[in-house]
Amino acid sequence: MRQEARIHLPSAERTKTMPIISYLTTIRFDFGAIAGLPEDIASCGITNPLFVTDKGVVNTGIAARVAALLPKGADTPVFDGTPSNPTEEATDLAVEMYKARGCDGIVALGGGSPMDLAKSAAILATHGGALRDYAFIYGGASNITAKIAPVIAIPTTAGTGSEVGRGAVMSFRDGRKLSVISPLLFPKRAICDPELTLGLPPFLTAATGMDALTHGIECFISNTENPPAGAIALECARLAARALETAVKDGTNRQARYDMMMASMMGAMAFQKGLGAVHSLAHTLGGLKEVHLHHGTLNAVLLPAVLRFNAGIRQAEYARLAYEMNVPDGQSIDRFVEDLNRRIGMPANLREMGVRREWFDKVADIAMEDHCTKTNARTPSSADYRAILEEAF
Repeated sequence: MRQEARIHLPSAERTKTMPIISYLTTIRFDFGAIAGLPEDIASCGITNPLFVTDKGVVNTGIAARVAALLPKGADTPVFDGTPSNPTEEATDLAVEMYKARGCDGIVALGGGSPMDLAKSAAILATHGGALRDYAFIYGGASNITAKIAPVIAIPTTAGTGSEVGRGAVMSFRDGRKLSVISPLLFPKRAICDPELTLGLPPFLTAATGMDALTHGIECFISNTENPPAGAIALECARLAARALETAVKDGTNRQARYDMMMASMMGAMAFQKGLGAVHSLAHTLGGLKEVHLHHGTLNAVLLPAVLRFNAGIRQAEYARLAYEMNVPDGQSIDRFVEDLNRRIGMPANLREMGVRREWFDKVADIAMEDHCTKTNARTPSSADYRAILEEAF
């Protein structure tokens, strides 16, 4: 019988700084939770929300169900032009609609893209300026104030956890994919209703689910000291590793859908511990204009190579993860992830996704500036990033 692994703290590459932990979002979580939307809208003082979603969610009929619960019903202004990777240009269009229709809040429905776009629009609609003014790597967090428009976030996928996240990842006009981060960006309310994910197609279930699993793993092994967030990250990884394959193969399995939405939410709750190299590279690749790349799928393909890169200094943490994720005896976590990717239909490598080797130098250099690089378990160099890309290619 496998013995439970113990975590030994601190390790050589951990920082000594304890981040401030603020879990301030009010969350409804259960099957049927969407029925509480009118109460949440009233609690936030919203009378005329902008409804932000995307055309895919509209086509499922879920958007119409939610719109019926809004104060103006079918007369609610709807922005459904969210691209799969939210952009600065689309955000500007949403802000124009918000102002033109006299809105006083935002209800965001969908995956991470509508929720992240809604957060960015909530800033620009009340603060003005350009999105770059609020980018984290340029010191933009200090420009975000409490006058930000209230956002209510309703996920229809189980992956990003943006409904409880303090950031928005956006593709900027210059092709860079950057984050806007502030404690003031937490949605005022989050409604997590696993029923909304029952019709999610297998591939999207797999891709978004691997995003959640990556969040749990990367946060747990990050170089930042934050035991509460680490415990949440570990439970995220446990739930996702055990439930994802079932959710992909049987989308009607209510327990698997519940567990995956819980894993998604918990993964984002752990973000304050920091992510790592998988996300630095995925953010950069996802911002390329030459090809469209899904964030969760990138995470799935990059994760095994990054796990091998970090393995030497995270042996105790890897042992604990293996125990909680039910990794078979004798199998490494990176091989477990590779096997899981294969079983749920993820691409085998970056080449299958349309990535080209000639982009590696540019991607590696840009990834070095991503905020997730600083919290990776092992500090990477640009050469390290290029080697990881080569291994995943």
